Amino acid sequence: MKEFTNITEILDFAIGEEQAAVDFYLQLAAQSKNQQTKKAFLEYAEEEMRHKAFILGVKENGSFQLSDEKVRDLKIAEYLVDVKPSANMSYPDALILAMKKEKAAFRMYTMLAEKAEDPSVKATFLSLAQEESKHKLRFEIEYDDFILKEN
Repeated sequence: MKEFTNITEILDFAIGEEQAAVDFYLQLAAQSKNQQTKKAFLEYAEEEMRHKAFILGVKENGSFQLSDEKVRDLKIAEYLVDVKPSANMSYPDALILAMKKEKAAFRMYTMLAEKAEDPSVKATFLSLAQEESKHKLRFEIEYDDFILKEN
């Protein structure tokens, strides 16, 4: 596990993770033959770009607000099988993949927060984890509304 010595390293790491998510979703969009799935992946990439811009803003301005908001967890992702990215991926599979990716990002930032000794570093990681939790919830709600309710 990478050791961070200051907040700039943490923010640079988070910026890199958000860019990796952008690249991941753009790659899936480019490979998708299903237009609905392609559109969804492009929207996910745009959202990750906004998160990257937010973190860049925190880095430039040097401050952010840590919210006390509790994010619901529908735990849908916990009961779904893993999905491999493919060119013919269905929209439900795309949502499952997105849920699993956001869950992994949440766990990573939570683990980094647990290891952080500096309170500002811990708060930064907890804030990033909360954002990933919100993303996962969005995908779970989408899955619940459009996939589970249709069946």
